[in-house]
Amino acid sequence: MSVESLSDSEIVKRVRAGDRALFEILMRRHNQQIYRAARAIVKNETEVEDVMQQAYINAYLHLDQFEERSQFSTWLTRIAVNEAIGRREKTKTAERLNERLEENRVEKNRGTVVDTFTSAQPSPEHQAYARELQRVLEQAVDELPDTYRAVFMLRDVEGLSTSETGEGLGLGEEAVKTRLHRARAMIRKSVTSRIGAVAAGAFHFQATRCDRVVAYVLEQLNASAVLDEQR
Repeated sequence: MSVESLSDSEIVKRVRAGDRALFEILMRRHNQQIYRAARAIVKNETEVEDVMQQAYINAYLHLDQFEERSQFSTWLTRIAVNEAIGRREKTKTAERLNERLEENRVEKNRGTVVDTFTSAQPSPEHQAYARELQRVLEQAVDELPDTYRAVFMLRDVEGLSTSETGEGLGLGEEAVKTRLHRARAMIRKSVTSRIGAVAAGAFHFQATRCDRVVAYVLEQLNASAVLDEQR
Protein backbone atom coordinates (compact mmCIF):
# COMPACT_ATOMS: atom_id res chain seq x y z
CA MET A 1 0.00 0.00 0.00
CA SER A 2 1.40 3.40 -0.99
CA VAL A 3 1.51 6.20 1.57
CA GLU A 4 -0.75 8.32 -0.69
CA SER A 5 -3.57 5.84 -0.10
CA LEU A 6 -3.34 6.09 3.68
CA SER A 7 -6.09 7.92 5.55
CA ASP A 8 -5.42 11.28 7.20
CA SER A 9 -5.47 9.68 10.63
CA GLU A 10 -2.91 7.06 9.64
CA ILE A 11 -0.60 9.70 8.18
CA VAL A 12 -0.97 11.85 11.30
CA LYS A 13 0.08 8.88 13.44
CA ARG A 14 3.19 8.34 11.30
CA VAL A 15 4.11 12.02 11.41
CA ARG A 16 3.74 12.00 15.20
CA ALA A 17 6.01 8.95 15.30
CA GLY A 18 8.74 10.91 13.52
CA ASP A 19 8.07 10.49 9.79
CA ARG A 20 8.03 14.27 9.31
CA ALA A 21 8.15 14.12 5.49
CA LEU A 22 4.64 12.65 5.30
CA PHE A 23 3.21 15.97 6.43
CA GLU A 24 3.61 17.10 2.81
CA ILE A 25 0.88 14.63 1.78
CA LEU A 26 -1.55 16.21 4.22
CA MET A 27 -0.78 19.70 2.90
CA ARG A 28 -1.23 18.75 -0.74
CA ARG A 29 -4.35 16.75 0.04
CA HIS A 30 -6.09 19.69 1.75
CA ASN A 31 -4.56 22.77 0.08
CA GLN A 32 -7.67 23.50 -1.98
CA GLN A 33 -10.00 23.41 1.03
CA ILE A 34 -7.67 25.43 3.25
CA TYR A 35 -7.19 28.01 0.50
CA ARG A 36 -10.93 28.48 0.12
CA ALA A 37 -11.45 28.72 3.88
CA ALA A 38 -8.75 31.38 4.18
CA ARG A 39 -9.86 33.17 1.01
CA ALA A 40 -13.37 33.49 2.44
CA ILE A 41 -11.98 35.69 5.20
CA VAL A 42 -8.85 37.30 3.74
CA LYS A 43 -9.31 38.75 0.26
CA ASN A 44 -5.70 39.63 -0.50
CA GLU A 45 -4.13 36.70 -2.37
CA THR A 46 -0.65 37.22 -0.91
CA GLU A 47 -2.06 37.27 2.61
CA VAL A 48 -4.06 34.13 1.87
CA GLU A 49 -0.84 32.23 1.21
CA ASP A 50 0.69 33.66 4.38
CA VAL A 51 -2.35 32.46 6.33
CA MET A 52 -2.11 28.99 4.82
CA GLN A 53 1.59 28.66 5.55
CA GLN A 54 1.20 29.73 9.17
CA ALA A 55 -1.85 27.51 9.61
CA TYR A 56 0.10 24.46 8.46
CA ILE A 57 3.00 25.32 10.75
CA ASN A 58 0.59 25.78 13.66
CA ALA A 59 -1.08 22.46 12.86
CA TYR A 60 2.24 20.64 12.72
CA LEU A 61 3.47 22.12 15.99
CA HIS A 62 0.20 21.16 17.72
CA LEU A 63 -0.38 17.84 15.97
CA ASP A 64 -0.51 16.06 19.34
CA GLN A 65 -3.67 18.04 20.10
CA PHE A 66 -5.57 16.54 17.17
CA GLU A 67 -8.25 14.20 18.43
CA GLU A 68 -10.03 11.87 16.04
CA ARG A 69 -13.47 12.96 17.22
CA SER A 70 -13.58 15.08 14.06
CA GLN A 71 -11.94 14.78 10.65
CA PHE A 72 -8.39 16.07 10.28
CA SER A 73 -9.55 18.38 7.49
CA THR A 74 -12.11 19.97 9.82
CA TRP A 75 -9.50 20.47 12.55
CA LEU A 76 -7.11 21.96 10.01
CA THR A 77 -9.81 24.24 8.60
CA ARG A 78 -10.54 25.61 12.06
CA ILE A 79 -6.85 26.46 12.53
CA ALA A 80 -6.78 28.23 9.17
CA VAL A 81 -9.99 30.15 9.96
CA ASN A 82 -8.59 31.33 13.29
CA GLU A 83 -5.34 32.42 11.63
CA ALA A 84 -7.25 34.24 8.87
CA ILE A 85 -9.49 36.05 11.34
CA GLY A 86 -6.49 37.14 13.38
CA ARG A 87 -4.69 38.34 10.25
CA ARG A 88 -7.77 40.25 9.10
CA GLU A 89 -8.13 42.03 12.42
CA LYS A 90 -4.46 43.03 12.41
CA THR A 91 -4.86 44.34 8.86
CA LYS A 92 -7.92 46.37 9.80
CA THR A 93 -6.08 47.89 12.74
CA ALA A 94 -3.12 48.79 10.54
CA GLU A 95 -5.42 50.26 7.89
CA ARG A 96 -7.18 52.45 10.45
CA LEU A 97 -3.82 53.68 11.73
CA ASN A 98 -2.61 54.41 8.20
CA GLU A 99 -5.83 56.27 7.44
CA ARG A 100 -5.36 58.50 10.48
CA LEU A 101 -1.73 59.16 9.58
CA GLU A 102 -2.69 59.99 6.00
CA GLU A 103 -5.46 62.31 7.16
CA ASN A 104 -2.97 64.14 9.36
CA ARG A 105 -0.45 64.37 6.52
CA VAL A 106 -3.03 65.72 4.08
CA GLU A 107 -4.26 68.22 6.64
CA LYS A 108 -0.72 69.53 7.19
CA ASN A 109 -0.05 69.78 3.48
CA ARG A 110 -3.46 70.95 2.33
CA GLY A 111 -3.24 72.85 -0.95
CA THR A 112 0.06 71.28 -2.00
CA VAL A 113 -0.85 67.62 -2.20
CA VAL A 114 -0.94 66.12 -5.67
CA ASP A 115 -2.99 62.94 -5.83
CA THR A 116 -1.68 60.18 -8.02
CA PHE A 117 -3.67 57.19 -9.13
CA THR A 118 -2.35 53.84 -10.24
CA SER A 119 -4.48 51.09 -11.61
CA ALA A 120 -3.87 47.78 -9.86
CA GLN A 121 -2.88 45.05 -12.25
CA PRO A 122 -4.76 41.76 -11.83
CA SER A 123 -2.70 38.93 -10.36
CA PRO A 124 -1.57 36.09 -12.65
CA GLU A 125 -3.94 33.82 -10.78
CA HIS A 126 -6.93 35.98 -11.63
CA GLN A 127 -5.82 36.36 -15.24
CA ALA A 128 -5.98 32.58 -15.48
CA TYR A 129 -9.74 32.51 -14.93
CA ALA A 130 -10.93 31.86 -18.46
CA ARG A 131 -14.67 32.08 -18.07
CA GLU A 132 -16.53 35.29 -17.41
CA LEU A 133 -19.09 33.53 -15.26
CA GLN A 134 -16.47 32.44 -12.76
CA ARG A 135 -15.34 36.04 -12.39
CA VAL A 136 -18.93 37.13 -11.85
CA LEU A 137 -19.40 34.50 -9.18
CA GLU A 138 -16.20 35.39 -7.35
CA GLN A 139 -17.15 39.04 -7.34
CA ALA A 140 -20.57 38.21 -5.97
CA VAL A 141 -19.05 36.06 -3.22
CA ASP A 142 -16.56 38.75 -2.26
CA GLU A 143 -19.39 41.23 -1.82
CA LEU A 144 -21.15 39.03 0.71
CA PRO A 145 -20.95 40.03 4.39
CA ASP A 146 -18.11 38.17 6.14
CA THR A 147 -20.40 35.84 8.11
CA TYR A 148 -22.24 34.71 4.99
CA ARG A 149 -19.19 34.51 2.73
CA ALA A 150 -17.35 32.03 4.96
CA VAL A 151 -20.33 29.69 5.12
CA PHE A 152 -20.98 29.89 1.37
CA MET A 153 -17.32 29.23 0.50
CA LEU A 154 -17.10 26.11 2.67
CA ARG A 155 -20.56 24.70 1.85
CA ASP A 156 -21.19 25.50 -1.83
CA VAL A 157 -17.73 26.14 -3.22
CA GLU A 158 -15.70 23.59 -1.25
CA GLY A 159 -18.60 21.17 -0.76
CA LEU A 160 -18.32 20.51 2.98
CA SER A 161 -21.34 19.20 4.84
CA THR A 162 -23.38 21.37 7.18
CA SER A 163 -21.82 19.73 10.23
CA GLU A 164 -18.25 20.05 8.86
CA THR A 165 -18.83 23.71 8.06
CA GLY A 166 -20.25 24.31 11.52
CA GLU A 167 -17.26 22.65 13.18
CA GLY A 168 -14.82 24.58 11.03
CA LEU A 169 -16.39 27.96 11.76
CA GLY A 170 -17.54 27.30 15.32
CA LEU A 171 -21.25 27.56 14.43
CA GLY A 172 -24.31 25.46 15.10
CA GLU A 173 -25.88 23.61 12.18
CA GLU A 174 -28.98 25.82 12.19
CA ALA A 175 -26.83 28.94 11.99
CA VAL A 176 -24.96 27.41 9.03
CA LYS A 177 -28.23 26.62 7.23
CA THR A 178 -29.64 30.10 7.84
CA ARG A 179 -26.51 31.91 6.67
CA LEU A 180 -26.17 29.67 3.62
CA HIS A 181 -29.78 30.35 2.63
CA ARG A 182 -29.27 34.10 2.89
CA ALA A 183 -25.93 33.96 1.06
CA ARG A 184 -27.50 32.04 -1.82
CA ALA A 185 -30.32 34.55 -2.05
CA MET A 186 -27.85 37.44 -2.27
CA ILE A 187 -25.74 35.73 -4.92
CA ARG A 188 -28.76 34.63 -6.95
CA LYS A 189 -29.40 38.26 -7.79
CA SER A 190 -26.07 38.33 -9.65
CA VAL A 191 -25.68 34.89 -11.15
CA THR A 192 -29.22 33.41 -10.84
CA SER A 193 -29.62 29.76 -11.78
CA ARG A 194 -26.07 29.39 -13.18
CA ILE A 195 -24.45 29.29 -9.74
CA GLY A 196 -24.69 25.53 -9.28
CA ALA A 197 -22.81 24.77 -12.50
CA VAL A 198 -19.82 26.99 -11.78
CA ALA A 199 -19.40 27.07 -8.00
CA ALA A 200 -17.10 24.05 -7.80
CA GLY A 201 -14.64 25.60 -10.25
CA ALA A 202 -14.30 29.00 -8.60
CA PHE A 203 -11.36 30.06 -6.40
CA HIS A 204 -9.15 27.29 -7.73
CA PHE A 205 -5.80 26.96 -5.97
CA GLN A 206 -3.34 26.42 -8.80
CA ALA A 207 -0.55 23.85 -8.71
CA THR A 208 2.26 26.43 -8.74
CA ARG A 209 0.84 28.13 -5.66
CA CYS A 210 0.34 24.75 -3.98
CA ASP A 211 4.02 23.97 -4.57
CA ARG A 212 5.03 27.38 -3.19
CA VAL A 213 3.07 26.95 0.04
CA VAL A 214 4.24 23.38 0.57
CA ALA A 215 7.89 24.28 -0.09
CA TYR A 216 7.80 27.17 2.38
CA VAL A 217 6.21 25.12 5.17
CA LEU A 218 8.63 22.21 4.69
CA GLU A 219 11.57 24.62 4.74
CA GLN A 220 10.37 26.12 8.02
CA LEU A 221 9.74 22.71 9.60
CA ASN A 222 13.14 21.40 8.50
CA ALA A 223 14.85 24.50 9.92
CA SER A 224 13.02 23.97 13.19
CA ALA A 225 14.07 20.33 13.28
CA VAL A 226 17.74 21.28 12.79
CA LEU A 227 17.54 23.74 15.68
CA ASP A 228 15.93 21.08 17.91
CA GLU A 229 18.76 18.63 17.12
CA GLN A 230 21.38 21.26 17.98
CA ARG A 231 19.91 21.95 21.41
